[in-house]
Amino acid sequence: MKICTLVLVGLLGICFNLSAQLTYSTTPDAQTKFPRKSNNLTAIMGAFADEVEVLKKEIKGRREQHIEGLTFYTGSLEGRKIVLVQGGIGKVNAALTTTLLLEHFRPREVIFTGIAGGLNPKYQPGDIVMATKVAYHDYGRVLKEGMTVRPTRNPYNFQENPLYFPADSSLLLVAGVVIPKVKLEKVGNYQPTIYSGTVVTGDVFMASDSASLHIRRTMQADAIEMEGAAVSQICWQQRVPFLIIRSLSDNANHSASVDMHTYGPIAARNSAALVKALLERLK
Repeated sequence: MKICTLVLVGLLGICFNLSAQLTYSTTPDAQTKFPRKSNNLTAIMGAFADEVEVLKKEIKGRREQHIEGLTFYTGSLEGRKIVLVQGGIGKVNAALTTTLLLEHFRPREVIFTGIAGGLNPKYQPGDIVMATKVAYHDYGRVLKEGMTVRPTRNPYNFQENPLYFPADSSLLLVAGVVIPKVKLEKVGNYQPTIYSGTVVTGDVFMASDSASLHIRRTMQADAIEMEGAAVSQICWQQRVPFLIIRSLSDNANHSASVDMHTYGPIAARNSAALVKALLERLK
């Protein structure tokens, strides 16, 4: 389903201002909100160099900060104060990098940008799936009947987290406003489109027709990747707004390895284009 772009600008301002000032309580199981101390900047994460370099080269006043072996770039992008980092591939690297970001920079929101494999047969390489919710496809229980996906548990109280982590509604609302202005790079003669949907995460590169079809059917997923749910879980538990943006480099099938190298750079640039449009609005 495409993001609806017919939203009221007044409602956008109200919702986003509330999101900037109010986040979830630091008590993990609390349902109320109260002001959380944060810095007025946006954190941007990527896993591959292609996903980060396209943004890094445009940062104004760029400075580097090295923390636990990772390089964080600070400055201004599209008029918005940011911190940018390449966190590496996989859930553990993503969780580590997100934790360092939140601890050392206290961003107002976290945006992940990068490539993914497409599970929805209607979507093509170059298209963007903006995650309305994110889940693990490889966390759960394996019995003789097969794999059952289960929710993770919050380490603060050992209660179950959501099976699907929902993206921040205000960031999705901002995205709905800027999408018509985003110019995506063509893949051959195909003009990519921006969709909203479900993204799933696991520590595997998916290049199997049958396995992809199974995950598509059981989790109603539109794209598959290796970091998003880990970023989402850390942000959810710390009550920090987040948004996962993925541009498709392949269709997670038998030709995924070849397609990723062919279309990956274009997909990375398309994802970055949406991120820049969001930053211009967030300023």
